[in-house]
Amino acid sequence: MEVDCNPMELPININYDEDDELRDFEGTDVKDMRLEAEAIVNDVLFAVGNMFVSKNLPCAEDMAYINVEIKEGTRYCLELTEAGLRVVGNAFDRVDEGSQNQYHETVYSMLDSLSPAYRDAFGNALLRRLEALKSERQSDS
Repeated sequence: MEVDCNPMELPININYDEDDELRDFEGTDVKDMRLEAEAIVNDVLFAVGNMFVSKNLPCAEDMAYINVEIKEGTRYCLELTEAGLRVVGNAFDRVDEGSQNQYHETVYSMLDSLSPAYRDAFGNALLRRLEALKSERQSDS
């Protein structure tokens, strides 16, 4: 999973107490899936009907659940792990045991496979941004 990060927001000095359970992870790249899930929601919210991190299903450093309603009106519960994103339920906050849906490396590929309206919204947002950049360049000339 890729998440944009502003280096200025990262702590410079982190001190770990002897009893701190995270001290063994100092200097390693440990992802917090709750933070990843929030970043995913913020990144694609414009192109779906509704999307939010589940408050009813358990979230941990290695797993989070995201509820999404695509523009076509269908609702899904997504599981986010180091393996990627996958649909685990066909309703908000619903995990169907034994779900064998494939993992997607990015939220973009998942939504692209689930929602033609997502593709349109994403393409239109990209086009608007390109047109804005073109206008900026022309006004600077």
